[in-house]
Amino acid sequence: MSVESVEKNFHLNLEAIELLQNALTTSFFEAYLEQVGNILDGYNVQVISDVPDAETVEKLQAIYRELKAEKLEPEDIRKLAQLLLLKGTQNEPVQANHQLTPDSIGFLFVYLIAQFYTDKKEPLTILDVGVGTGNLLFTLLTNLKLSGYEARGIGIDNDELLIEIAAANNQWMNTQATLSHQDALQQELPDVVDVAVSDLPVGYYPVDSIAYPFAMASKQGHSYAHHLLVEQAMKQVRQNGYGFFLLPSNFLDSEQSEYFKNWLGKTAYLQGIIQLPDELFKNETSRKSIVILQNKGTLAKQADKILVAQLASLKDPQIINHFFKEVTDWKQKNF
Repeated sequence: MSVESVEKNFHLNLEAIELLQNALTTSFFEAYLEQVGNILDGYNVQVISDVPDAETVEKLQAIYRELKAEKLEPEDIRKLAQLLLLKGTQNEPVQANHQLTPDSIGFLFVYLIAQFYTDKKEPLTILDVGVGTGNLLFTLLTNLKLSGYEARGIGIDNDELLIEIAAANNQWMNTQATLSHQDALQQELPDVVDVAVSDLPVGYYPVDSIAYPFAMASKQGHSYAHHLLVEQAMKQVRQNGYGFFLLPSNFLDSEQSEYFKNWLGKTAYLQGIIQLPDELFKNETSRKSIVILQNKGTLAKQADKILVAQLASLKDPQIINHFFKEVTDWKQKNF
C-alpha cells in the first residue's frame, strides 16, 4: 500500500470512528470496534433505536463507499489498525502495559523466528500469553506468511477491551489466530506450541495462591507477573522450542532474579539477550530487552557463548545490518 493510500485510508477510517464516537457517546476504542464491525458487515452502518441518526448514517455511508473501493492486504490492514489505535491512545491515554508493541520491535521478532525456525515446510503455532490488541502477534503472522511460512497464532489476555480489539482485527485481517479472554496463569492453556512470544506486562501478580505452584513464585510477598507468564508460556512450548520475550533489561539483577535463574537451571537455556535502544523508552527503569529462551530437549544445548547484543538504534540501516550479521555469525558458531 502506497503512502498516499495509507494516509487516505487512515483519515477516512478516523473520520468514521469520530462520527461514531460522537453519535454513540462512547470511547474512541469502543467506536473503533463499532467501525470494524461495520466494515466486517459489508460496510453497513448498524443502527439501533435511531442511533446513529440519519445525518450521521449518510456521512458514514459516503465514507464507506470510498473505503469499499480500496483493496487492502492483511499487512496493510494491520498497519492501518495500528495507526488508528495509536491515534486513540493520544486522545485516551492507556496504562504502560497496554501500549502497542512498535513495528520496529515486531519486525525483530519476525527476523529472530526466521533465524531459529528455518524449515518453511513445517507449520508454526505461535503463542502469546499477553496478546493485548494483538499487534505483535499479527505482525508475526502476516509477515511470516509473506516470507513463505504457514503460521497460526494463539493469543490470551485478561483485559476484555484489548482482547475484543484483537478479535476484531483478527477478523478484519483474516489471520489464523485463536484468541481467548482469560488469565493465562489461572487456566489450562492450549496444546503444545512451536514458539512463544510476548511483550509482557511488567509488575506484581496479585493472587499469591495462584502464583504459589510456579517455580518462579516469590517466597515472600507478591511474585512478578512477567516471570510467571514466561514460565507458563514455556510450559506450552515443545521440547527444544524457543520463546522470545520482551522483559525488563534488569531481569537478571532484579529483586526476584534468583527465582528466574533457578528456573532456568532446571528447565530452559538462556540463549540470548538483545538490549533495545534507549530511545524507545521514557526512562532507565522502563527499558526492555528481547530475551531468547530455549526449552531443554534432546536437540537443545546451551550455546557456548550467549548472544549479548546492544542495538543502539532501530533507525540506522548500518546498525541494523551489523546486528543481523552479529546474530548470523553467532548462530553459525553455536548451533
